[in-house]
Amino acid sequence: MIDKLGASMTFQQEVLNLRQQRQQVLANNIANADTPGYKARDFDFSRELERVMARGRAGADGLAMTTTSKGHIAGKASAGGSSVHDLLYRVPMQPSLDGNTVDMDLERSQFAENALRQQASLSFINSRIQGLKAAMQRE
Repeated sequence: MIDKLGASMTFQQEVLNLRQQRQQVLANNIANADTPGYKARDFDFSRELERVMARGRAGADGLAMTTTSKGHIAGKASAGGSSVHDLLYRVPMQPSLDGNTVDMDLERSQFAENALRQQASLSFINSRIQGLKAAMQRE
């Protein structure tokens, strides 16, 4: 029973982590809507969720740095940014003349949809925890 509860909470935690990372990617796209040559990015949420659940979070213990010279110091860099494995470029419907591929209508709708799904996940987790609390309390 406990292992199923833990697996369910781990799944929901990864969903929230990926939703937050997608919000950052979409916010970057919106922020760079007027930047010449900027290419809009996104990732396939379901594919990333499957990958994270199957293999675990990439870079959880830091990124290994490659030394190409004897003078380099061996070390680890923090994963810091996105641990999304497959960040893709969006194919624009109509790219601008300056090479920017951000479609503000699409970005805003994706941002709003992602925020809505993130809130739904939080509501689901909250109701699950409230149900468990109710089950543990005496009548």
